[in-house]
Amino acid sequence: MPYQTGQMLVETANHFGLPVEYDSRSRWAYVEDLLDYCIERNCVSEMLCHFFALERFSKELRDFEADEIERRYQEIVRGAIGLINAELYFGGHELRFLGGKYVVADLGAGPKVVAPSIKAMDRQYVKDIAERAQADIDKGELDSAITKARTLLEEVFIYVIEQRGEKASESGDVGKLYKQVKDLYKMHGNAGMDKRINQLLSGLEKIVSAVSEMRNKNSDAHGVGSRRLNIADYHARLAVNAATNMADFILSVAAHAAN
Repeated sequence: MPYQTGQMLVETANHFGLPVEYDSRSRWAYVEDLLDYCIERNCVSEMLCHFFALERFSKELRDFEADEIERRYQEIVRGAIGLINAELYFGGHELRFLGGKYVVADLGAGPKVVAPSIKAMDRQYVKDIAERAQADIDKGELDSAITKARTLLEEVFIYVIEQRGEKASESGDVGKLYKQVKDLYKMHGNAGMDKRINQLLSGLEKIVSAVSEMRNKNSDAHGVGSRRLNIADYHARLAVNAATNMADFILSVAAHAAN
């Protein structure tokens, strides 16, 4: 893994909404605090995706050719997961990367993608996530609400892709998942379609981009907690409502295609 200074770890903690400031503590203390925080909020997979993102290795791998970068990157990630699994081994568990998420499974158990659940991925599921996100906004936890909006889109996209018998992209890029959905369900605009429908479809693209960017980039600014997001609570509600409506629409499209 690339070397992480204490300040870098504080910035990562702030990225996830944990209000910590840089002091003289051990670097591992920041990681422990962040891990506890993410466990409590059920976003450990996102934390690991953040740490293992390819762009975080750019300094160490920039002098290699593309194929060598990918080989070395995968080697590093496998090695890191191996070290984590060495700690989990005696508890009878192991960390796996399944369906675009990091999950902890029983040691030696058969592969099982835990998200999303086919039986539970319905409008009630969308409603439940939306209500939890709105509750976060009421508490001033804007980062958490935006994370739920992004996760909702990601999980719905993965679900409808798998409904078609296809494997969802494991890049962690919501835009790539949406492209898969559009290709599989023929959701591209065309000249023979009512122009207003084409405009609506174009708007969906902007929703995916905006929600993803709000979570991945805008929240990288320095600061503490939800104040780091340069948005008001009503902006967060707009993002959550937009993601909710889109998720409901995508499930409707998939249901129609299945009939």
